[in-house]
Amino acid sequence: MEISAQEKKILLETARQSIRSFMEDKPPLLPEYDLYPNLKLFAGAFVTLTTGEKLRGCIGYIYSRNTLAETVSSAARQAAFSDPRFRPLTQEELDHITIEISVLSPPRQIQNYDEIKIGVHGLILDEPEHKALLLPQVASKNNLTLNQFLGALCEKAGLLHNYYTMKNLNIKVFTASVFSESDFKDGI
Repeated sequence: MEISAQEKKILLETARQSIRSFMEDKPPLLPEYDLYPNLKLFAGAFVTLTTGEKLRGCIGYIYSRNTLAETVSSAARQAAFSDPRFRPLTQEELDHITIEISVLSPPRQIQNYDEIKIGVHGLILDEPEHKALLLPQVASKNNLTLNQFLGALCEKAGLLHNYYTMKNLNIKVFTASVFSESDFKDGI
C-alpha cells in the first residue's frame, strides 16, 4: 500500500489526538475518508512511542477488522496506556514523545531463514506455546545480523536465544510502511 505524505500526516495526527482525547476522557476523532481512501482500508498497524531514542510504548495489530485510521487510533491508545512494559503515559510526557507508525503488509509464511531480508522484513513467530513479533526497523536500528534478529525474536517469545538453531520455527515475514513525526520537519 502506497501511503501519501498527507495520509501519513493525518494518521500521525490521529494517533496523537487519540492519546490526548483519552487523557481528556473524550472519544477519539477520526479523519474524513472521502479525500484519503487509504485511511479506510483494512490493514494491520503498530504505533511506537519514543522519548528521545528510548522506547516508551509499542502496540499494534497484525490484522485488523477496522479501517486503518481506526486501527492507528486504537494502537496509539494501547501503546500509551496499556503496554505492560511501561507505566501509563502522563500528560506531562505527551509533548515529549515522538510517534512512529508502521502499516503492515499481509504476512506470508517462509520455508527457511534465508528468505528473511534484514531491514525489509518484520518477523512473526507463531509456535503453539510461543508467539512474538519484531518490526522490520528493529533489525536496522540495532544493526542486527540475521542470527541476532532471530535470536531477539526467540527471546521475545520466551525461548532460548539460539532456539531457532534447534528447530525450524514457524515464522512469517511482512513488510511495513514506516513513518514518524520526525519525518515531517515542518510539523504535522
